[in-house]
Amino acid sequence: MNLSQEEQNLIEERFRAIEVLLSPQKFATKVLKNARVVNVLTREIYRADIAINGKVILMIGDCNNLIGPETEVIDLNGKYVTPAFIDAHMHFESAMLTITEFTRISLPTGTTCLICDPHEIGNVLGPEGVRAMAAEAALMPHHVFLRIPALTPDSPGLETPGYHITSREVPEMLSYPSVSGIGEIQGVSAIKFVFAHNPDVIKDTLASTIYARSIGKGVDGNAPELFGAELAAHIIAGGTDVSCHETTTKEEAVEKLRYGVYMLMRQGSTQSNMPECIRAITEEKLDSRRAILATDDMLAEDIAKTGHMNDIIRRTIREGVDPVEAIQMATINPATWLGLKDIGVLAPGKLADIAVIEGELKDMNVSMVFLGGKKVAENGKLLIDIPSYTYPDQVKHSVKRGHISPSDLKVSAKGDKAKVRVVGLILDQNLTDAVEAEVKVVDGYCVPDLENDILPMCVVGRHGQPDIGNGFVKGFGLKCGAIAETVSHDTHNIIVMGTNYEDMALAVNHVIDMQGGVAVVKDGKVIGDLPLRVAGLITDEMDAFTLSDTMARLTELVKTELGYKAHAPFMHLAFLSLTTSPKWKMTDKGLVDANNYCVIPVVIE
Repeated sequence: MNLSQEEQNLIEERFRAIEVLLSPQKFATKVLKNARVVNVLTREIYRADIAINGKVILMIGDCNNLIGPETEVIDLNGKYVTPAFIDAHMHFESAMLTITEFTRISLPTGTTCLICDPHEIGNVLGPEGVRAMAAEAALMPHHVFLRIPALTPDSPGLETPGYHITSREVPEMLSYPSVSGIGEIQGVSAIKFVFAHNPDVIKDTLASTIYARSIGKGVDGNAPELFGAELAAHIIAGGTDVSCHETTTKEEAVEKLRYGVYMLMRQGSTQSNMPECIRAITEEKLDSRRAILATDDMLAEDIAKTGHMNDIIRRTIREGVDPVEAIQMATINPATWLGLKDIGVLAPGKLADIAVIEGELKDMNVSMVFLGGKKVAENGKLLIDIPSYTYPDQVKHSVKRGHISPSDLKVSAKGDKAKVRVVGLILDQNLTDAVEAEVKVVDGYCVPDLENDILPMCVVGRHGQPDIGNGFVKGFGLKCGAIAETVSHDTHNIIVMGTNYEDMALAVNHVIDMQGGVAVVKDGKVIGDLPLRVAGLITDEMDAFTLSDTMARLTELVKTELGYKAHAPFMHLAFLSLTTSPKWKMTDKGLVDANNYCVIPVVIE
């Protein structure tokens, strides 16, 4: 038998563990005494010790015989101990942080495994951007896996990316370090209309997913508001064991669980779907083994304030879920789906990735975190050094656009009044309303109606194309000024909205000058900004806490100076160009009817 060096090392590691367990002269390196163990295998809690040797758990029970003169003993005095947490679907780009800086604020909350979909940077830079992120992921002390994009843009013909990814690029990207599969297959989200208008997208997606499955890689689904035949078609496009993190109603959740979909219940900074989805478990009493918690998109300041997966578990418990069952949804359930055999449970031979909970279990206050048997965080403080990471210069020049003028952003119309289609913002959702309104027309152009909250919103191409999509949005309530950003899902052109075209043009031009970022403008002056030079999405120039403070300050400016009343204005704005989520969205091609896969006129009459 020819064994690799890795396999030979594993033999030695496991033999040493067996030796410690069975030899009276060998002892554990670490023992956590007097723990209340949360067993996600049996859904029970009991008092026990946990013996650790190196990176792995030796046993759980009475471990006194495994304590020797050099064993590190930590008396937990009855604190709860759970497997460390898994975020089964997330995007680092939404936090505007490098993986390194995201880890600094996430790891102390007990999350030791991140499943990242880098389709944001993939839309801008293609394989080069994905490769750059995979290289950083491989340096992390914890478990970071990437799920690569199979298609960019998500809706060909309806939006313009910086790079067109198809099945041709998939084999190369699947070979990158830390890549475990294909990310959300958004190109077939509206599969009925894709089948009718662009069936080649389905065939290309099948080529990617079948190849990925053939080499043992996973595939993530994306099936908002799909039922029956459409849901079945989407599942077949992805193959078996497809997930969906876009479920927004109990009825959807029930249908997807019955169809064998791994239902990722999303609870992010602006997407609060878990309380509705969890009703499939609490009210319909469905089996929760395929119910999984995930964040999708989290702001750095939210993690810094309230936590990461521990906070999502806390919120799930408040919805009436048994605490152990809620913990299963962020540990064993995602680990089982993702094939992560070494984590997600506390059992002999598993990696000693452990979260220690202070106080009541339902409060999910993490006081200690162990990663591979090593204590890496305590009382919210990181105990290990993670070197800062700087991205290569070639990914920092992604904005390929000259300055614009206010007139470039206007909607033309005839007469003195016009009936227009308006994108209706829905707080805490990716979905939008389809709204119609009447506005005045002056000198051949539609005029914003601040009194009724009908404000201009535009998407300006920044990938070398001249296109600008102009229209209107309702729901922000701005009284003056404008905000613009290069974070604009999923093709990440420049999205801008405001009360007047002069401030909007200035905001756009400022983010162009920064080579990506966020700008807040009032009365012809830039009153706040944040450069995001890595693909126009991420900063590698500030740490997580500085960015968190900066975004909090910018958000406060939008509220106090511009009149915005809700939370997370920049993330809410960024999703108004996401064409894979119903109903109306704005891209560089114009107003998109996402349900019917087409561009529609802004002016009705």
